[in-house]
Amino acid sequence: MNRIAIPALLLASMVVAGCASSLSGDTYTRDQARREMSIRFGTIQSVREVKIEGTKSHIGTAAGAAIGGLAGGQGSTAGAIAGAVAGGLAGAMIEEGVTRDTGTELTIKLDTGNTISIVQSGDEKFTVGERVRLVGSSGNTRVTRE
Repeated sequence: MNRIAIPALLLASMVVAGCASSLSGDTYTRDQARREMSIRFGTIQSVREVKIEGTKSHIGTAAGAAIGGLAGGQGSTAGAIAGAVAGGLAGAMIEEGVTRDTGTELTIKLDTGNTISIVQSGDEKFTVGERVRLVGSSGNTRVTRE
């Protein structure tokens, strides 16, 4: 790789990381603001740490392919093609790696008697027996303290 490729790949990985959305219980998307949501209550039955895989949006692949093609194509078509393929693979791996997260799987017994499981980003810690509030709409539910 030449002097352009490494800084360009680092820049691409920072851009991809900035595009990742949060899966935490206290973060809302712009579309969720001013939208009515249902609230349910329950009790934590179990807490388990899980891994949340990174995104695979093809942004990393495209950025890596473009950078690799430029870096590898210094005078040769074959070099440009090889650089684009290698850069695309590297970009996809970087994107998945920088957007990977640690999460928490919460098993909750709702006050209605149903038991559900929800995975969210692990930034808020819960304990077994703790009362929680579930806020959600359209299949998206977040868990917060009651």
